[in-house]
Amino acid sequence: MQALKGGLSDRSPKTVNNVLTVLSKALRIAVDWKRIDHLPWRIRLVKVQKPQVEFYEPADYERLIEGAQRADERTQILALLGGDAGLRIGKIIALEWTDLDMHRRLITVQRAEWQGEISSPKGGQSRVVPMTGRLADALENHRNLRSRVLSTDDGSSIDWHWAREKMATAQRRAVMRADGKLHKLRHTFGARLAMTGAPAKTIQELMGHQDLQTTMRYLHLTPQHKEAAIRLLERGDILETGPSDTPRGDSGQEKAPEPGRDSGAQLVTRTGLEPMFSA
Repeated sequence: MQALKGGLSDRSPKTVNNVLTVLSKALRIAVDWKRIDHLPWRIRLVKVQKPQVEFYEPADYERLIEGAQRADERTQILALLGGDAGLRIGKIIALEWTDLDMHRRLITVQRAEWQGEISSPKGGQSRVVPMTGRLADALENHRNLRSRVLSTDDGSSIDWHWAREKMATAQRRAVMRADGKLHKLRHTFGARLAMTGAPAKTIQELMGHQDLQTTMRYLHLTPQHKEAAIRLLERGDILETGPSDTPRGDSGQEKAPEPGRDSGAQLVTRTGLEPMFSA
């Protein structure tokens, strides 16, 4: 076992753990099939330091979308599918027009592309993501008779390199560092949802996470919004809540919710954060 780990010393801890997990599973199956009497050793995974999640601050993200729009229509859709819908690049590449319900403005994420092969999404489960208004408008303007939503000039399927080049172009148009990073848009989607006060379970479903712990890393605010929260404390602008979580005034009487809003929406509005999706 130590020799195996030593041979993988040049790989990332996550890759090492992937190998060890497969080996552990194989040994357990061998025991179940009575090929061996017992597990020869206990496999211990190596410690993995959680990476810092990179995402665009709200103002930077809007600047990037403007840069993508100035580049071309496909670049705009690429950026919005990542930042407004949270799709991974493999799912963006495999997205077909039949996956879109333009009448109800819904995206069904049910396939992914990896190295030219189409497979089920990560985790094996499909999910449905509502479109934002600007994403729906961009898709309506881009409708065509090709099967894939995004394709190259000659009609062939896009790939990771094509998408990275398009993103770098959008970043240059937005006067940003042109690193072409695509997954940062998905992180931005999760962070934006958390900023609006969306429940963790809702964020998990929209992003397609299997483990809620993966979702929890998005439940934080940017430094600007932390500062806004402290300013609210300084003004004493805090809503007291009773057992029913109904906002109460200074007299202790329950305040009636504003028409068309629940108490959660009021709390979001009081912090200056607008919900991403309307009810």
